[in-house]
Amino acid sequence: MIVEYVTLSIYLGLLLVLGGMFAKFNTNLSDFARGGARGTWWLVGSSILMSSISAFTFTGNASAAYESGPSLLVIYLANILGFAMGALVLGPWLRQTRAVTTVDVIRSRYGTSVEQLSAYTGLVLGPISAAIQLYALSLFASTTLEIPLIPVMIIIGIIVTFYSTTGGKWAVMATDFIQATVMFSITLLVCFLSLKAVGGFGEFFSYFSDPRVVEDYQFINEPGQFENGRFTLKWAIVVFLMQLNGQISLTIAGRYISTRDGKEASKAGWLGLVLMCIGSAVWFIPPMVARFLFDTDILASGVEKPSESSYAFIAMKLLPNGMVGMLIAAMFAATMSSMDTGLNNQVGVLARNIIPRLRSFLGRETPLDSKVELRICKIATVCLGVIIAFYAYLFATQEKIALFDTYLIIASIIGIPMGFPMLVGLWVKKLPKWSYFPIFGACLVPSIWSFIDGRLNDTTWTIQDRAMWILIFGTVATFVCRLFAFKTSLKNQEEIKEFYATMNTPVDFENEIGRSPVDYEQYFVLAKAAFVTGGLVLLILLVPNEWIGRIYILGVSASILSIGALLSIGGHKVRSRYDQELSSPQNTATAGAPRSSDPFPRN
Repeated sequence: MIVEYVTLSIYLGLLLVLGGMFAKFNTNLSDFARGGARGTWWLVGSSILMSSISAFTFTGNASAAYESGPSLLVIYLANILGFAMGALVLGPWLRQTRAVTTVDVIRSRYGTSVEQLSAYTGLVLGPISAAIQLYALSLFASTTLEIPLIPVMIIIGIIVTFYSTTGGKWAVMATDFIQATVMFSITLLVCFLSLKAVGGFGEFFSYFSDPRVVEDYQFINEPGQFENGRFTLKWAIVVFLMQLNGQISLTIAGRYISTRDGKEASKAGWLGLVLMCIGSAVWFIPPMVARFLFDTDILASGVEKPSESSYAFIAMKLLPNGMVGMLIAAMFAATMSSMDTGLNNQVGVLARNIIPRLRSFLGRETPLDSKVELRICKIATVCLGVIIAFYAYLFATQEKIALFDTYLIIASIIGIPMGFPMLVGLWVKKLPKWSYFPIFGACLVPSIWSFIDGRLNDTTWTIQDRAMWILIFGTVATFVCRLFAFKTSLKNQEEIKEFYATMNTPVDFENEIGRSPVDYEQYFVLAKAAFVTGGLVLLILLVPNEWIGRIYILGVSASILSIGALLSIGGHKVRSRYDQELSSPQNTATAGAPRSSDPFPRN
């Protein structure tokens, strides 16, 4: 267990160092909130993937794979389709809005009132969501490492807050990249060892006809097979639509606005798609193998929800000595990437969309200096980090976690209804700006009624029932609002046309952003981080293992070091091209010339 402590400590220390290394990349709000729109496709693409998963992937979702086999994949099929649409059209569209924050895009489409509603709602719900993730991760780490919960929670909260404060979006994307490298290396190994244990792919699929699991392991199950109608055809359709809704709306703009231009955004989407396809198999084969081979042991483990420990159980059963710490680091990676992305997004919205409106309301129209904006971002990150840690502490110290229940209620009543207008607002061009609130209100009707009905008649609405009626009411309201589009003022009609025109106009990176040493420095910083990480994995060879275990360790290290080598080669190519262009006569006069740091005006 000492080896696991050392491995995890070194990994967390590396994240702190990365935050400090990227601090110099931040000079203004755009840098802090979206990396100055200079992120490369491989950096943004890995960050997109990592922000889409959490430790729940290896606990709750692994539990579903353990219990029902392939039924869970409907969620990931929706993710894959969403990533494909992002790569084909959404990535370029949303990058070409020239937005600095997601709420900028919402304001441009729906107006200031919706912008402020989204900004304040996110500021309230965001920290609670992050706190739940922090609590869940801390609980997992505390149980696995057999150390007190509260200290783990505080340490993780401090680390995430520190590197998010010092490095902003750059640190978030960089740590996501390194965390993706670590996570995929170790989870690929766990998947390989699981298939090896079960006898290969052929034997793996033969277990699907085993009498012990054959009734459970249907892609679509009969009603009554699982509690609350889970994994039925109705569940699959509604959950697919719910998941897809969150993947193809205005609210995902934050995924792509950090890229250089529309082409880079498209490449980032394709990388996210490939990684999600690989992950969908790699992450959920092990819990199914655990059901085939270790079902009795897992059920007899004494854990309150044995199926949720299925991934950890088989990983600890099969991994070489010393690699469990890497597994825990992978779990940390999955959750911390979601936390830091959410934290950075909320800070950007506060500094860009809330504070300027408040200053305008108070009669202060003069824009803030870039250094002041950057200082606000850092202070806000620390404050939000403290709030998140406090909420997580409440979850850990209360027997009945009222805040957790409150969050679920608020999310189900408001979250989905707020999201549906963001979906139709992107795809229905002639939808009026004023339509947001009627559609939102219509979506609220079944959401609220589900709770009233539950209280009055003691009935329980399933997730799929509530979501189905929300989607139906929202669709009808959208149709009605579209019919009354002629009621929209000419000014609003022109603003909507301008929004779509801008969204379809390619970004001219050279003129709008301009080249900078940051374009190649990001390669070298991450190459160094990958070399350090791969080298540290080699130290696990000092732990007693059989020769085959040492080969597995070498394989994990080699994969990380190879990525570092590719980054180093890529960095030298970009720097060489940058130097050539800088020294050419036609570019000498304009190279490094300052560009507008705010191409997306606030008015």
